[in-house]
Amino acid sequence: MSAMPVDQVSMRRGRELLARARLDVEPGLRAWADRLPPRVRPLAGYHLGWLDEHGRARAAAAGKAVRPALAFSCARAVGGPPWHAVGAAVAVELVHAFSLVHDDVIDRDETRRHRPTVWKAFGIPAAVLTGDALLALAGRVLADASGPRSARQVALLADAVIELVEGEAADVAFETRTDVTLVDYLAMAGGKTAALMGCACALGALAAGADEARADHLAAFGRHLGLAFQIVDDLLGIYGDPAVTGKPVAADLAARKKTYPVLAALASDTPAGRELASLYAADTPIAGDRLAQATRWVTEADGRALAERAAERERTLAFAALAAADPDPDAAGDLTALAHVLVHREA
Repeated sequence: MSAMPVDQVSMRRGRELLARARLDVEPGLRAWADRLPPRVRPLAGYHLGWLDEHGRARAAAAGKAVRPALAFSCARAVGGPPWHAVGAAVAVELVHAFSLVHDDVIDRDETRRHRPTVWKAFGIPAAVLTGDALLALAGRVLADASGPRSARQVALLADAVIELVEGEAADVAFETRTDVTLVDYLAMAGGKTAALMGCACALGALAAGADEARADHLAAFGRHLGLAFQIVDDLLGIYGDPAVTGKPVAADLAARKKTYPVLAALASDTPAGRELASLYAADTPIAGDRLAQATRWVTEADGRALAERAAERERTLAFAALAAADPDPDAAGDLTALAHVLVHREA
């Protein structure tokens, strides 16, 4: 995906952590999802990957469990056992699921993970209500958790959701704005993606008994990693292989999304950047040859290279925040491996 060197050992360790987190969080997810009302429960199971559109069981689970993996690893980073963070992991995964269900409705995305999205399969009202139920369930998970910090954890999750909603609102507003800057983008992505990843880290640390200072440093680690993750996601939205991303080739360009590589290209004041700006301002669909040309213009205007550097910069800041948290060395290795795999996702 990028020109950054790839440490295959770290990549393998990161993938193993994600796989383990999926196994560790799934029983809790299933148990809590079973509490949903009968009309919503099968739709939640469909989105989470356990059911097909007819309510029949499937073998494959959905998602990579990025946020649960961060919660579990941050619990270990402050010296606690990872199972103390199960509630935190379940809660952040439910919020993430809610955000994806609603995001697909807003963007009218018809496929996710190689099959129809919830709204496409069951209709928009059903998708909106499913997302609402998943969000409410996440708060209930933390509210039911025992311990003196339960209220603090609920507040952190609520704050992250508010940031997430604000980031999504900004992203939607970008569609009709012609003056979006990279500073605007970073503020948007800081809410839409980074807030929940930072929250996952803080919740995992607090569940394992960390003080506020260490939890704050780990939250900063998650936030910077979240920004890097989103920028890499933007690169995949242009250059990614549909077999991996589950979305059409260059889908973000076809939708005229103002992602990091696009904004960097538009701000480049280069011939390719100006051509891209004219194409984005026109009413004609970006498809076929136009789509291929738009991809070339982003590359020629250094949008791809600048986005890759920005992702690496955020990863470096994440590591500085991680060091400030004085983590357990082995858990720090886990978090480093997770960071590595999240910013080196293959196209």
